[in-house]
Amino acid sequence: MKFMEGIKGHSSKWIKSKGPEFQKFYWQRGYGAFSVKSHDVETVQQYITNQHEHHQQLSFQEEYLRFLHEYQIEYDERYVWD
Repeated sequence: MKFMEGIKGHSSKWIKSKGPEFQKFYWQRGYGAFSVKSHDVETVQQYITNQHEHHQQLSFQEEYLRFLHEYQIEYDERYVWD
Protein backbone atom coordinates (compact mmCIF):
# COMPACT_ATOMS: atom_id res chain seq x y z
CA MET A 1 0.00 0.00 0.00
CA LYS A 2 2.72 2.52 0.92
CA PHE A 3 4.48 1.82 -2.38
CA MET A 4 1.42 2.78 -4.46
CA GLU A 5 0.76 5.82 -2.26
CA GLY A 6 4.29 7.01 -3.01
CA ILE A 7 3.94 6.51 -6.76
CA LYS A 8 0.57 8.26 -6.85
CA GLY A 9 1.80 11.12 -4.66
CA HIS A 10 4.98 11.78 -6.64
CA SER A 11 3.30 11.47 -10.03
CA SER A 12 0.48 13.77 -8.91
CA LYS A 13 2.97 16.46 -7.85
CA TRP A 14 4.86 16.02 -11.12
CA ILE A 15 1.83 16.41 -13.39
CA LYS A 16 0.60 19.45 -11.44
CA SER A 17 3.97 21.09 -12.13
CA LYS A 18 3.32 20.81 -15.89
CA GLY A 19 0.94 23.74 -16.09
CA PRO A 20 -2.21 25.37 -14.75
CA GLU A 21 -4.47 23.05 -16.75
CA PHE A 22 -3.28 20.17 -14.53
CA GLN A 23 -3.75 21.87 -11.14
CA LYS A 24 -6.99 19.99 -10.41
CA PHE A 25 -5.53 16.57 -11.31
CA TYR A 26 -6.10 13.83 -8.77
CA TRP A 27 -5.87 10.06 -8.66
CA GLN A 28 -8.83 7.93 -7.71
CA ARG A 29 -8.49 6.28 -4.30
CA GLY A 30 -7.99 2.77 -5.62
CA TYR A 31 -5.78 1.30 -8.28
CA GLY A 32 -5.40 -1.76 -10.43
CA ALA A 33 -2.28 -3.33 -11.85
CA PHE A 34 -1.87 -5.90 -14.57
CA SER A 35 1.36 -7.51 -15.68
CA VAL A 36 2.21 -8.34 -19.28
CA LYS A 37 4.67 -10.67 -20.89
CA SER A 38 7.81 -9.06 -22.25
CA HIS A 39 6.82 -9.83 -25.85
CA ASP A 40 3.57 -7.87 -25.32
CA VAL A 41 5.26 -4.64 -24.18
CA GLU A 42 5.10 -3.05 -27.65
CA THR A 43 1.38 -3.82 -27.89
CA VAL A 44 0.80 -2.16 -24.50
CA GLN A 45 2.85 0.88 -25.55
CA GLN A 46 0.73 1.24 -28.70
CA TYR A 47 -2.43 0.90 -26.61
CA ILE A 48 -1.30 3.69 -24.27
CA THR A 49 -0.37 5.93 -27.22
CA ASN A 50 -3.85 5.46 -28.73
CA GLN A 51 -5.77 5.35 -25.45
CA HIS A 52 -7.71 8.57 -26.09
CA GLU A 53 -9.08 7.24 -29.38
CA HIS A 54 -9.67 3.80 -27.91
CA HIS A 55 -11.80 5.18 -25.06
CA GLN A 56 -14.08 6.94 -27.52
CA GLN A 57 -15.30 3.42 -28.40
CA LEU A 58 -15.14 1.78 -24.97
CA SER A 59 -15.14 3.64 -21.65
CA PHE A 60 -12.42 3.09 -19.09
CA GLN A 61 -14.99 1.60 -16.72
CA GLU A 62 -16.24 -0.88 -19.36
CA GLU A 63 -12.71 -1.88 -20.23
CA TYR A 64 -11.63 -2.30 -16.62
CA LEU A 65 -14.61 -4.53 -15.86
CA ARG A 66 -13.81 -6.53 -19.00
CA PHE A 67 -10.28 -7.13 -17.69
CA LEU A 68 -11.61 -8.24 -14.32
CA HIS A 69 -14.03 -10.69 -15.95
CA GLU A 70 -11.53 -11.92 -18.54
CA TYR A 71 -8.92 -12.74 -15.90
CA GLN A 72 -11.53 -14.03 -13.43
CA ILE A 73 -10.66 -11.51 -10.73
CA GLU A 74 -13.23 -11.38 -7.96
CA TYR A 75 -14.35 -7.88 -6.97
CA ASP A 76 -17.11 -5.98 -5.27
CA GLU A 77 -18.24 -3.13 -7.54
CA ARG A 78 -19.01 -0.99 -4.47
CA TYR A 79 -15.25 -0.65 -4.04
CA VAL A 80 -14.15 -0.40 -7.68
CA TRP A 81 -15.17 3.20 -8.40
CA ASP A 82 -14.86 6.44 -6.41
